[in-house]
Amino acid sequence: MLSTLPFNLGFILMMLFGTLFSISSSHWLGIWVGLEMNLIGFIPLLIYQKTTSESESAVKYFIIQAMGSSLLMFASLNTYNMSFTWEMFNQQTWMLSFLVIIMALMLKTGMFPFYFWLPGVMAGLPWMSCLILTTWQKIAPLFLMTSLMESNLIYQILLIMCFFSVSSSLIGGIGGLNQTQVRALIAYSSIGHLGWIMFAMLHSSWSMKIYLSIYILISLSLFVNLWYSNLVLIKNSITTHKNMTSMGSTLIMLLSLGGLPPMLGFISKWLVITAATASPLWMILFGLIIGSVMSLFYYLSLSYSLFLSISKKTTNNQKMSLLTTLMVFMNCFGGVLMVLINTLIMY
Repeated sequence: MLSTLPFNLGFILMMLFGTLFSISSSHWLGIWVGLEMNLIGFIPLLIYQKTTSESESAVKYFIIQAMGSSLLMFASLNTYNMSFTWEMFNQQTWMLSFLVIIMALMLKTGMFPFYFWLPGVMAGLPWMSCLILTTWQKIAPLFLMTSLMESNLIYQILLIMCFFSVSSSLIGGIGGLNQTQVRALIAYSSIGHLGWIMFAMLHSSWSMKIYLSIYILISLSLFVNLWYSNLVLIKNSITTHKNMTSMGSTLIMLLSLGGLPPMLGFISKWLVITAATASPLWMILFGLIIGSVMSLFYYLSLSYSLFLSISKKTTNNQKMSLLTTLMVFMNCFGGVLMVLINTLIMY
């Protein structure tokens, strides 16, 4: 666990403060400082077991994040050099700076076309580090991208952002089809969800925030179960799980993360589709849906393996804890409850 080392609390607080400082800053220098504080606090958490795979993943992650920070500083300094102001939207050359900043933030999150580092980094990390990497570490770049998207984008840049979002969804679906490691499979799933999040932020910030919140809740439930079962390879799902309760709850959370109706993960996609239907670019939704269907295919494959393990292996320890009960209930019936609440509010 992350709490075994005495100095981890300080690094965790530094990581949390860096993210909050970055998203609350009004200057590019403050944003950069917050991202660097977040990086300094997160790197020691990656290598707390001091294994070779953790050290390799930590070095990869550090190099990628350093490249993203360098691009961010380059774009902001280029803006200041051209106009002697830090406002990038008050000059004719703002397009280059905007694209470079977006590329830097996409590199930090692992979105297309900079997705290549995320599966390799996650493959060598423990489950709790993977949870932080796929949830908290994406909050600051995504919120910064949302603030940039709220400006008046020209049509060409809007099309480029839509292309990146569809490509992320398709890469997330295609890349996970031949994966045997569960960590790499969830990494490609994260890439696919990033495509949906980017498409959501192009149309409405509230749908992006709801999608991200639901994704974090489902990921928290899933990673806690995977940490408890210590599932590494899909073929080991029959022999790795400790009891039927763990296997069944993991199955439900995988289907929820894949967006199978009427679970909680489907509601986030439904909100994005609802927000995008009024847009002239609504046909791009078909590419996102195709990528989501491919992602759901390998979720169902893993769920089928877990289902076989449930039918073949039973144990006496089948009591469900209160936390597991809440997680299962949230993922199974959260979507139904949200639809009922929305219907009551409308009528």
